[in-house]
Amino acid sequence: MKEAIFETLKKLNFTEYEAKAYLALLEESPLTGYAVAKNSGVPRSKIYEVLDGLAIRGDILVSPGNTPQYTPVPAKELIKNRRREAEENLELAEKSLAEFERSANDRENIWNITERNKILDKVKECIGLATKRILLEIWKDEYEELEPELRQASKRGVNVTIVAYGEISSDFAQVYLHYMGDGITEEYGGRWLVISADDSEVVAGIVSLGKDSRAAWTRHVGLVMPITEVIIHDLYLMEIMEKHRELLEESFGENLVNLRHKFSIYPDYKKHYLK
Repeated sequence: MKEAIFETLKKLNFTEYEAKAYLALLEESPLTGYAVAKNSGVPRSKIYEVLDGLAIRGDILVSPGNTPQYTPVPAKELIKNRRREAEENLELAEKSLAEFERSANDRENIWNITERNKILDKVKECIGLATKRILLEIWKDEYEELEPELRQASKRGVNVTIVAYGEISSDFAQVYLHYMGDGITEEYGGRWLVISADDSEVVAGIVSLGKDSRAAWTRHVGLVMPITEVIIHDLYLMEIMEKHRELLEESFGENLVNLRHKFSIYPDYKKHYLK
């Protein structure tokens, strides 16, 4: 009979010694640690370690005093507690696995976001979840709306680095003023926003078309990596222009206009993504 109960208790995460000590207390209690060892067959050198483990888990109760005595939690209460713990663990496992599955799917999908406000809401969500670094290419219009979230991220210890089109100043972020600024708005016919959060997710799109604004959000590494690296290469260019602007403009024209013309496919040298 006892052997069968030992096996059952083991399935409830009791060790062999814990099962023996608990059954000894069910048969007779309260008992001192010495008496539990004697009645259960658990070595005296191990009994207090075993009893402490049972007490911490809530399977037995301890009366304080110079010579502590031990009493078991009734069998029905023990089973009730184990059932509750099992249900809680299953619920947690269900939620965790569902979240992991969703996250895994997200890493393979590219989601389309329409309307400027919805795009900015998604960017705010990315900012709120960032823990290490935010890389951002942005115009002043959108920066002013995102500034509170970016400031909070900085307070959490997130490094915030911005490539700014137009005058943006910040007391918490590293800001690189783009060497063309407003000229790019004219050349491209609109404003874009690109954010890379923790090198693991990106939002990129046009945000100057109101309800017709379009952006993509993804954790797909095939896009996260090149988009993040494009921002980083823009930062390289800002550093290089800061130190060697005169030499570069001597070779490639003001604001490197000759390079932009060289790689344009339209005779007016403007971009026509929004046509």
